[in-house]
Amino acid sequence: MIRKPTQAGRFYMRDPEALREQVGKYLRSDIEREDVLGIVVPHAGYFYSGKVAGAVYSKINLPDTIIIIGPNHTGIGAEVSIMTEGEWEMPNGRVEIDSSLAKKLLSQSGDLAQEDEQAHLPEHSLEVQLPFIQYLKTDFAIVPICMRDHRVSTCKKLGKAIAKVIKSKAPCLIVASSDMTHYESQKDAERKDKLAIDKILKLDPENLLQTVMENDISMCGPGPTATMIFACKELGAKKSELVLYNTSAEASGDYSAVVGYAGIVVK
Repeated sequence: MIRKPTQAGRFYMRDPEALREQVGKYLRSDIEREDVLGIVVPHAGYFYSGKVAGAVYSKINLPDTIIIIGPNHTGIGAEVSIMTEGEWEMPNGRVEIDSSLAKKLLSQSGDLAQEDEQAHLPEHSLEVQLPFIQYLKTDFAIVPICMRDHRVSTCKKLGKAIAKVIKSKAPCLIVASSDMTHYESQKDAERKDKLAIDKILKLDPENLLQTVMENDISMCGPGPTATMIFACKELGAKKSELVLYNTSAEASGDYSAVVGYAGIVVK
């Protein structure tokens, strides 16, 4: 099937040329790129989170296959949904699913994940990554994963399955799509987000999930982030780096109710 975009004209420009211009403003060409195993990037409207996303994508090399893991904001579909066939239509062209790798991952994950398109049709967290990737690379394929089960056991099992299939098809990038604290004051958001970011930088997925729960951090993608870390550690990750953190207040000027955005690389 062909998945249609849901956020064109909303989170990012619908017109192809205008979209390339929009994305290009957030990317830098004067930074030396490096190979990484995984990244954390936000998925809000580009007006708010484009600067952080662009800072991360400016820093990394993009391989031919990209696994994108995002949270399920709608509650539609399976607990862990993998779309294994088809294409994603975007303003700047269609993006193909790596069907072979997606089906291997589905098999490797046992009964944890399901082949499911329904979760992906209305979900924005994966889609908003694609214009950045398309700007930088014309020939690539994706494995889209949508999660609403954020338990440690699920993240660990899925992460190990991802690592195992990547070993048969390296190199591959794992993208964890997540915003941080939602609609709290700038001060509270920065305080809470620092707690979660510290766990990510320590490559500590178990304590990331525990910290998010214990401190009531409204990070929407703790599961995708933890899953990415579990997978990257299986693949030999030794360190991570905070590329950029800011909040929606930088764009809106409203510091009373902000959303936090963190850009992180794992290598």
